[in-house]
Amino acid sequence: MATEHLDVYRTQHAAVWPAMLRTIAAAGRRNYSLFLDDDGLLIGYYETDSVADADAALAASEVAATWEAHMQGLFDGATGRADQTARVLPEVFNLEDQLAALDD
Repeated sequence: MATEHLDVYRTQHAAVWPAMLRTIAAAGRRNYSLFLDDDGLLIGYYETDSVADADAALAASEVAATWEAHMQGLFDGATGRADQTARVLPEVFNLEDQLAALDD
């Protein structure tokens, strides 16, 4: 994300549309956070029982499509829905998993 878009992105996400908030929750995403650094690095985190089901629910949502279209101009060079261009990073550490392994 270009640095000239950072303040707009922050402002838009300080008060996400109530319908979009409900849509995200209904899709099955929970504990959802976005982190944005001053250099444009954007990191998102959420938990869900099924990424595929949550993605499908959002893809089918008119509210989500409208939100994504509203935000599209902030993602330079992105085509399609910005939320679908994210790289999925492999988890290399999970505190709870390692603590549970100690109890075995």
